[in-house]
Amino acid sequence: MNTFELVLTDEEKRFCKDLVIWVIRQHLGQTSEARPVLKSTTLSAELGAFVTLKRGGRLRGCIGNIVGSGPLADTIERMAGAAAFEDPRFPPLTAGELDDLEIEVSVMGPLTPCPDPELIEVGRHGLYIRKSMHSGLLLPQVATEWGWDRETFLDQTCVKAGLPKGTWRKSKTEIWWFEAVIF
Repeated sequence: MNTFELVLTDEEKRFCKDLVIWVIRQHLGQTSEARPVLKSTTLSAELGAFVTLKRGGRLRGCIGNIVGSGPLADTIERMAGAAAFEDPRFPPLTAGELDDLEIEVSVMGPLTPCPDPELIEVGRHGLYIRKSMHSGLLLPQVATEWGWDRETFLDQTCVKAGLPKGTWRKSKTEIWWFEAVIF
């Protein structure tokens, strides 16, 4: 069974969200403060992360790396800028949107092949589906937020990949799963 047991302290979680705000304010020219720093083994670990931005409960940007490439804090810094200013689904974030911005960070656990789709637990597992040149990923919280059951979650991950619903049942479709610490 896929199990991810990373624990972030409240201080580390607060730091990550402060870092996201700092990146956005820096890009908007609203701060000249130095980058926040927190010495931590976890923040130095090479872990993937997604930064999700919402306004009024609606998605405003979400970008991430499935796997780490450098320290977690650096990954969060890069993903914060990308979610705010480079998500192709949205225009770049403006200064007027900052005050009511909701920030969510997902620290990724290992991405491993799912041995059996029946084992997928909604709200616990995130999914990555790949077939041919198509791939799509949905974070664990997406299925819960939309009230999906396991099969709908699999179907919607296929849709995210640009594949028809039900493709997850076909041969040569790869289903990968992961867990995440979400805050």
